[in-house]
Amino acid sequence: MDFLNHTLLGLFLYFPEDKTEYISAGITCFIFLIAAVFTMRAIIKYSKKEEMKTKQFEDEVTKRNQGIKDDSLS
Repeated sequence: MDFLNHTLLGLFLYFPEDKTEYISAGITCFIFLIAAVFTMRAIIKYSKKEEMKTKQFEDEVTKRNQGIKDDSLS
């Protein structure tokens, strides 16, 4: 069982002797982090625009329904 655990963990864990190999991994991680932040901000911005469109549409429908309701009462 110990051999199996060691083999499986050995596939995923790698600690290089030359620590300069961490530099490229760090740069790649930083690039993906920045891209994720920009993507999240773009999604939030788009979502707010859609929220405003939906709110305007809802107000328009509500006004239209109020007009129909007022006409039917008269």
